[in-house]
Amino acid sequence: MRDNLVFSLDIGTRTIIGIVGEYIEEERFKVLAYSIKEHKKRNMYDGQIHDIEGVTRLVTEIIAELEEKTGEKLKIVSIAAAGRALKTNRIRMEKGIDSTKEISKLDVEALELEAIQKAQEEINAEEKTNLKYYNIGYTVVDYYLDDSRIEKLEGHRGEKMAVDLLATFLPQIVVESLYSVMTKAGLEVGSITLEPIAAINVAIKKELRLLNLALVDIGAGTSDIAITRDGQIVSYAMTQTAGDEITERLAKEYLLDFNSSEKLKVKLSKEDYHEFVDVVGVKYSLSTKEIVNSIKDIIEKIASEIADRIIEFNGKAPNAVFLIGGSSQMPMLKEIVAEKLGLPKERVSIRDLSTIDNIIGLEEIKGPDMITPVGIALDGALDKYKNFIKVTFNGEDVRIFNTDDIKVSDLLVINGFNPRDLLPKRQEDFIYYLNGKRRVIKANIGTYPKILVDNKEANIKTKLHDKSNVEIIPSVVEPISPPWLYDIIQIDKAVSFLGERVNLVKSVKINGQLVEDNIMLDPEDNIEVEEFRTLRDLLIEYDDNPNVDKYLINGKKPNLNYILKDGDSITLLEKDDPNKKSIKLVINDEDFEIYYKKDKFIFVDIFDHIDFDLSTLKGKLVLKVNGRDAEYMEELKNGDNIKVYWE
Repeated sequence: MRDNLVFSLDIGTRTIIGIVGEYIEEERFKVLAYSIKEHKKRNMYDGQIHDIEGVTRLVTEIIAELEEKTGEKLKIVSIAAAGRALKTNRIRMEKGIDSTKEISKLDVEALELEAIQKAQEEINAEEKTNLKYYNIGYTVVDYYLDDSRIEKLEGHRGEKMAVDLLATFLPQIVVESLYSVMTKAGLEVGSITLEPIAAINVAIKKELRLLNLALVDIGAGTSDIAITRDGQIVSYAMTQTAGDEITERLAKEYLLDFNSSEKLKVKLSKEDYHEFVDVVGVKYSLSTKEIVNSIKDIIEKIASEIADRIIEFNGKAPNAVFLIGGSSQMPMLKEIVAEKLGLPKERVSIRDLSTIDNIIGLEEIKGPDMITPVGIALDGALDKYKNFIKVTFNGEDVRIFNTDDIKVSDLLVINGFNPRDLLPKRQEDFIYYLNGKRRVIKANIGTYPKILVDNKEANIKTKLHDKSNVEIIPSVVEPISPPWLYDIIQIDKAVSFLGERVNLVKSVKINGQLVEDNIMLDPEDNIEVEEFRTLRDLLIEYDDNPNVDKYLINGKKPNLNYILKDGDSITLLEKDDPNKKSIKLVINDEDFEIYYKKDKFIFVDIFDHIDFDLSTLKGKLVLKVNGRDAEYMEELKNGDNIKVYWE
């Protein structure tokens, strides 16, 4: 097979079309030979191969015929996956967010990826099958922030964000069955595309694709729709009504077998009068107009469903509609499609090869049913779609259908990657209960994961090419160290009661079990600490007749509800001691009544009765008595206002 030759196969529901051609001067494609063969039985249903052996036999016959016509050994072939196998799903994904943080680009990308996976899950549920689907593209319809539509989410804050998008999928089995047939026929796949893409490359010039257009391929079993906008195919759709509906209606209307009805249907677009005989021998001689009027309802049904699907997936009528495929030539069909869409009649037209001036060699068959086969050949000739691209993902080889716009997100969907793994990980908070109250030790937040494409930082919208190496470095989070018991309770706090040390903590139980050692806690542990909390608690335990008036705490008169602190000194008042004196002072805005037995109470004595650390220098020590600088040894008197602090 010469390097400049292109061999393509269009494997359809009713026929298989093979073309051998080459590019010649002035960028024209010359068809050297072609072969069209009908399936002898139902090898295919709605574009999906069901009998691999049956399709292989027909492909082998076409290969032999074309090799004889060209004198070339055909080895490499260009093929296309049926557009009718594509599944398009419109989905809305909503997600709560932290209102204190700005929405990042990665947050938006993860949201879109979750939406694609949700769309895929819905398709799997609807199809009730275990088929694996390739995501071959998606289009964002709208973003929402707190239920309000917004052009761009990135950089905003809110309570929740949402995306509305259209995602398109191709079942893996469609591609695998095509590859299986090619292998069994001794062929090597050189390029593969989608039928709607191949058809558009022929039917709609590239500069026209900036317009909002619909291409409808009306075949035997289905009508396949592709919608373009801004230079791209933005969505695919399909109806289950097509040419066979007309054939079956003609068969019922005029009592014909399927093959005779099919021949009559084809002639309706070519001849004005028709003579035929039904299965019981009745002869008919009718005009095309008479026959079409008798089946107008089924033509209207097909046109209505096409129009409805276009509006459903486009949101409105497009600028224009192009019809291709054998059944597109049915009289009245394009006029009714225009009427249903509210378009002028000239805005819906049949596209065939007669409008394509760079194709030669098919002068005798220029009908709309040849658009897709020629498109497949042209894609092969231009080498635009290089099979499946192969990429490496986290060390493993992955094959992805090449739509010329493969992104990291497509790879992640195919591999079932969880979008939440694109966000920083956070361990679960450590939760425990202390005396019935829920306590939480907040978990650490991890680093942001990194997407690397060919060792360079990327994102989920980064385009991939053949042999790309994609690696995702996961979020790293420092684990929480479970606390020890003594980290959360002060086990050694004590007071001095009448000269004896008394531990304030009486007992500790964890989950009802008495604990005496410092142990590591488990999540959800219930810790119960029994302790002397107030002076009342202590006196009930140690004084048969608790009377607060006979005690001092740190030299001051207390009350029974005084909250005990580590290091408190509890002594007797000893009112009957004739040598005991008292002085009332205000120290750092707190009232004190201090008892002493010395001849006089001097300034430095206050440090025996207040909680003030003199062991560590923390600046300049300021001492004030009634607003003036104090002397260490000066005598204090009732009512003095004292200030002691570091400056």
